[in-house]
Amino acid sequence: MDYVRSPDWAWQSDPGPQAAGHSQPTKPPIPVKIIVAGGFGVGKTTTVGAISEIAPLTTEAEMTMASVGVDNPGQRVEKTTTTVAMDFGCVTIDRSLKLYLFGTPGQSRFGFMWDDLTRGALGAIVVVDPGRLDDCYPAVDYIEQADVPFVVAVNAFDGQLARDLDTVRWALAIGERIPVVAFDARDRLAVRDVLLVVLEIALAHALHDQPSY
Repeated sequence: MDYVRSPDWAWQSDPGPQAAGHSQPTKPPIPVKIIVAGGFGVGKTTTVGAISEIAPLTTEAEMTMASVGVDNPGQRVEKTTTTVAMDFGCVTIDRSLKLYLFGTPGQSRFGFMWDDLTRGALGAIVVVDPGRLDDCYPAVDYIEQADVPFVVAVNAFDGQLARDLDTVRWALAIGERIPVVAFDARDRLAVRDVLLVVLEIALAHALHDQPSY
């Protein structure tokens, strides 16, 4: 399986000015808002929890009989909770950059929250379950319409992909300019690598939108 790999320079510890013998105060890192979106039960909460340097804030609630026939976890029968508001975590890239991760709820009845969560976001990860691609269309459509640069991250449940990446790209009708990568939402390094791709395309998007003088 081809997983996305981070560039060699990424996530290196910065010695800072004090290590070089300087006593200048360091500036606080620039905050960057990243959305983690996707359908119900695709691994958004797991993604945020795997990378967050703080105990992630989650709004998980027990699934009840009222959700039967409404919330479909597919073959993930072990799933007993669901996000009813949002997930939140953060991770420091280096001394200059800190990412704040906001996970969206997956059910359509909580869709009214997406506008608030995506406001001000510089990039997004759309987490996809390759075995339930139909559940991913709303998230892809929403992020595209919001004009937020995004990466489609195909979650390798049990270490395997139900469909290859080219099939996922074709099924979701995603253009070549949008990265489609495989990752394991449980693995910190895999999530890190996806975030680095998001930062790359967010930077490219920002440079492209700058007016020319």
